[in-house]
Amino acid sequence: MKKNEKKKRSAKSTAPNGKLAAVAAAAPAGKPAVGWKTELLEFGKAIALAVVLALFIRSFVSQAFHIPSSSMVPTFLEGDRVLVTKFSFGVRNPFTNKVLFGSGRPQRGDVVIFKYPQDPATDFVKRVIGLPGEKVEVVNGKIKINDQFIDDLYGHYDNPFPINTRNFGPVLIPQGKYFMMGDNRDFSNDSRGWGFVDHSLLRGKAWRLYWSWDSSGSIPFLKRFRLGRIGQLIK
Repeated sequence: MKKNEKKKRSAKSTAPNGKLAAVAAAAPAGKPAVGWKTELLEFGKAIALAVVLALFIRSFVSQAFHIPSSSMVPTFLEGDRVLVTKFSFGVRNPFTNKVLFGSGRPQRGDVVIFKYPQDPATDFVKRVIGLPGEKVEVVNGKIKINDQFIDDLYGHYDNPFPINTRNFGPVLIPQGKYFMMGDNRDFSNDSRGWGFVDHSLLRGKAWRLYWSWDSSGSIPFLKRFRLGRIGQLIK
């Protein structure tokens, strides 16, 4: 009888109680149980990392801009969305726009985004026509650089009633500044009206269209998507 009692006591001492057995059954072998607080913390870390990456890309790599007017027709249409390479003209402080490093310079014909000289809170998009140190003149809609006519591949004039913007200058562009014009020359608010753009105001070079939407009220909804324009390289 004593031997049987010892065996029973030994079995009871080695057997897990009900609560411990439930925990063991719930947790996979070799892996500790993960609480909801730990899972929430890991989820928060993933979201924070995604936000940081998005802000980094927007500040230093590429940013999306909306085209609100017709001043760059046909290169841009109202409702186009364009991606801009932010590092094209030097990597800049996202708060002050001051160049941190890099020395990229716009070339004639580049389509660029810049801060409007008369209101830096507003972004403009135009094409670079004149470079620092050059003399620019517009004669009957044709562009002269340093007294020589150039091939104007992108500019066009649609106004049936010519206006005085078809003749301008000559003016000498100061160092560190650029002369900008919209491709839709008769309907563009550009350097002919408000002067030059300083290098410090440049934000980036237009790269590709990623979306295009016609907001005209007379067009059926499904036809407002300009799918054929999506992905176009900006020239």
